[in-house]
Amino acid sequence: MVIDKSTPYGGIEVSIEAVAQVAGEAATSCYGVTGLAPKNSLRENINELLNTDFKRGVYCRHAKKGGYEVDIYIYVAYGVKITEVASEVQKKVRYDLETTFKMPFKQVNVIVVDIKEI
Repeated sequence: MVIDKSTPYGGIEVSIEAVAQVAGEAATSCYGVTGLAPKNSLRENINELLNTDFKRGVYCRHAKKGGYEVDIYIYVAYGVKITEVASEVQKKVRYDLETTFKMPFKQVNVIVVDIKEI
């Protein structure tokens, strides 16, 4: 899937991999996040062992009323407040995506998959 954007100078196509890269870097830079997690499926767990790229834990789709929605699956460190970490990840990812791509992201969903001890 490619995100199309029009500017006065022409059209721009933004790949989902680019969105995943920016969102993944923003999420992992937040305090309390130990990493990105794949959705719980056997195929994606096997791909996790083979890949280390950010697109495995970030899923983007077109929203029904315009804009885009992003789902981020994360691992959280043991001993931190999960709601605070999820809230900060939401804010940081939305801010970084909107300032980088200059387009609206209607929803950023943060799903905590597991708690890891560091």
